[in-house]
Amino acid sequence: MQPLSDRSNPLIAAFPAELTSDAEAVLAVMPDSRLQPHASFSVAVEGQQVLIPGRLYNDEPPTGRVASLSSRQQQLLHCLYSRHCDGMVRQRHLEKVVGSTDPWVVPFVVQLVGEYVLEILVVICDELRDLATPGSYGHLAYGQFLVDNAAFFARTQRRVVSYWSCYYRGTYASFRGYPGCTILDLLRSAASDRAGRPWPNLAPAGARVDGYC
Repeated sequence: MQPLSDRSNPLIAAFPAELTSDAEAVLAVMPDSRLQPHASFSVAVEGQQVLIPGRLYNDEPPTGRVASLSSRQQQLLHCLYSRHCDGMVRQRHLEKVVGSTDPWVVPFVVQLVGEYVLEILVVICDELRDLATPGSYGHLAYGQFLVDNAAFFARTQRRVVSYWSCYYRGTYASFRGYPGCTILDLLRSAASDRAGRPWPNLAPAGARVDGYC
């Protein structure tokens, strides 16, 4: 099992400081991994810098051990495993938390927007429709996170376009038809309202709408 540690532990550092004891409980049920978390990235969550793993290599814990955790601790576990090296594991755990508007969940979801698994993008697109509603919890939570992490969001937008161009242009001839485009529209809407100004659109312009949209 993962040793309990302080904020220097790369998995504990993935969450705000007030969740440290919950994160330690999660690490206590996670199997050890021969590989350390890879390519961590830093974002701000409610004024605190957190360091989220780019990829996680631990096997999933047994169901019984997960059930022993509190609801909040299970949420953190699902967030961490949404960073797993196996795309099917990422999707399975994402589905457990994508409907949450807790601020520490939001960066895990946004990071997956900028990745390449189409099935994950469809899950996110379906769950984040509420972002189109000003004043909704999701609209406010995502808007605040994106305004606080403008460079991270810009990088995410560029990645969405790059993965569409590289892998999915044959399926979605227009970027406007790609699920990732729909998600970016929702995210920019939330960011624009929170910032009080139109948010920069880094997607291709002038494409017709088809496919998923």
